[in-house]
Amino acid sequence: MSDSHGAAQWRIAPRTRPHLGRINPAATPSAPGDETATKKATATLFGKLIKYHEWLRAEARQSMLVVLQAMDTGGKDGTIKHVFSGLNPEGLEVAYFKQPTDEELAHDFLWRVHQRTPRDGHIGIFNRSHYEDVLAVRVHKLVPESVWHPRYAAIRDFERNLTESGAHIVKLMLHISRQEQARRLRARLQDPEKRWKFDVNDVKERAHWDEYMAAYEDAIRETSTEQEPWYVVPADAKWYRNWVVTTILLETLRSMAPKFPKEPDLRGVVIPDD
Repeated sequence: MSDSHGAAQWRIAPRTRPHLGRINPAATPSAPGDETATKKATATLFGKLIKYHEWLRAEARQSMLVVLQAMDTGGKDGTIKHVFSGLNPEGLEVAYFKQPTDEELAHDFLWRVHQRTPRDGHIGIFNRSHYEDVLAVRVHKLVPESVWHPRYAAIRDFERNLTESGAHIVKLMLHISRQEQARRLRARLQDPEKRWKFDVNDVKERAHWDEYMAAYEDAIRETSTEQEPWYVVPADAKWYRNWVVTTILLETLRSMAPKFPKEPDLRGVVIPDD
């Protein structure tokens, strides 16, 4: 498959409810080959991603916001490490959204998020995001439906405003299976170098798996638009996840068509030897 096509197969059409139970998290559709071949193809794509990122920085008129959402152990950190770590850090902004502070709770739910949106010329990455306010907040009944349900409209308005200001939003749901999550949790528990990442609450959250799937399906249906689409990425195979995410980002950057700014007239400029 051409590296300039294909993102549409993971994109969720506007007002469409994705049936996550019918999307196989272990599937690897359209992969260039086996794990080795796909990793090689990803490296080629990444070289092109670096160039487009440099053009985006130089142009400094547009930005990209990448929203990463997943169940616990779903691969948000791994995606950031493997897909973005080779890009120029001067043009990257990563925001991690944990449990809100008292100050953040004293404002509307989008207040803390708006402050972390990327500036022109940058790629911003949200590790979790404003969607927690219609996911975890809903599942754990932290507020009534009369509060969280209107947030869909607020999110659509918020993201449309960012788009109209020059941002291009890519929303990625890294879709893993319950079985793969269990395997990853056991790996964290058994590996001394990964044990620091283990959180007992992650095990407790597994009891709400079906509720989270329903919340994700509703959130994606309500907020996937033509300009601010959601993509559901099968993510059990990390090598496939990385290829898909890189493919989607590269296709989005190509559609943005960033360019180096027009060169100034440098005729007559002399750089002295000393």
